[in-house]
Amino acid sequence: MTRPLLLDTCACIWLVEGTLASAPLKALTDAYAAGVPTFVSPITALEIAGMTRKRRAKSPVDPQRWFAGLVGQPGIELAEMSPAVLIASQFLPDYMDGDPFDRIIAATARESGFIVMTGDRELIDYGAQGYLSVLAC
Repeated sequence: MTRPLLLDTCACIWLVEGTLASAPLKALTDAYAAGVPTFVSPITALEIAGMTRKRRAKSPVDPQRWFAGLVGQPGIELAEMSPAVLIASQFLPDYMDGDPFDRIIAATARESGFIVMTGDRELIDYGAQGYLSVLAC
């Protein structure tokens, strides 16, 4: 795999919990071995914080430490979340999902040429339409 991966929030959770399926985990380890960074969007920090506040996250660690631990893993880097990405998230072609987190993940991937690692059905379907490169997990 030569293009970098961008983990969406569910992939981040599964990675931290150690429950990521074997094929996506192999893609991460292959990227690391090849020196290709894997990216996480800053929007994931906001989504994790919201999940924690709503008691939908299971981690005993507070969201700030959880996110710092995630981006502190070898080979993981923080993706840029520029105003251009935020604006592009509102103008994705043929994308109907209203979830702002998913929209920002999709726009980030499109702007930077990342492959999105996700278990999210809307992002997987968007990839199947040819608008996004996706690795389902």
